[in-house]
Amino acid sequence: MTDSFAAELWRGITGIYDAILEHPFVTGLADGSLPRESFEFYVIQDALYLRKYAQSLAAVASRAPVTGETEMFARHASGIVAVEMGLHESLLADLGIDPRAADAAEEAPTTLAYTSYLLAACGGSYAEGVGAVLPCYWIYWEVGKHLLEQGSPDPRYQRWIDTYAGEEFGAEAREVIAVIDRLGREIAPVERERVERRFLATSRYEWMFWDMGYRREAWPV
Repeated sequence: MTDSFAAELWRGITGIYDAILEHPFVTGLADGSLPRESFEFYVIQDALYLRKYAQSLAAVASRAPVTGETEMFARHASGIVAVEMGLHESLLADLGIDPRAADAAEEAPTTLAYTSYLLAACGGSYAEGVGAVLPCYWIYWEVGKHLLEQGSPDPRYQRWIDTYAGEEFGAEAREVIAVIDRLGREIAPVERERVERRFLATSRYEWMFWDMGYRREAWPV
């Protein structure tokens, strides 16, 4: 096998990633055309999402077969609270939204679906959990780097871009990519297929999450 497992996984979502880059939420971050109301909605929903994502990372950490990876995922889980939640709190303050009011917001349908899927996937095997959480690292890092090349006229959007294109976030993404490559050399073909399904599903949820923010998704009834 000449291709790494990570490269194989990424190749399987190239159409999804292209659709993400073309989505008006993402293009609007770069050219400043993203409506403020959509960004506000997204930031609130992402803050709700990140709490469950941190729980998912903690669940993955608890299943890691080696101490170093247990420590890594536990560090990443706490880092989300310190770095990404800090970003969201500062953005909410700039937008004139009390972070405590955001805590009381209701999860939109896509937020609830995505976080529920993540928590369920991370209750399975270690490899499945890693495959499920990886797109949030990897896609955000790639999108951040892509947008950094363009920049944004909106300082709030630029702050978001700088965070996800930054070396600290990129270093964490590379750590998880290295884990999935190691697992790809060790797990049986049937488990590789399960990991691929998890990775594909959460990659689709990444597109859906930005689309949800752009539309300011509401419950239909």
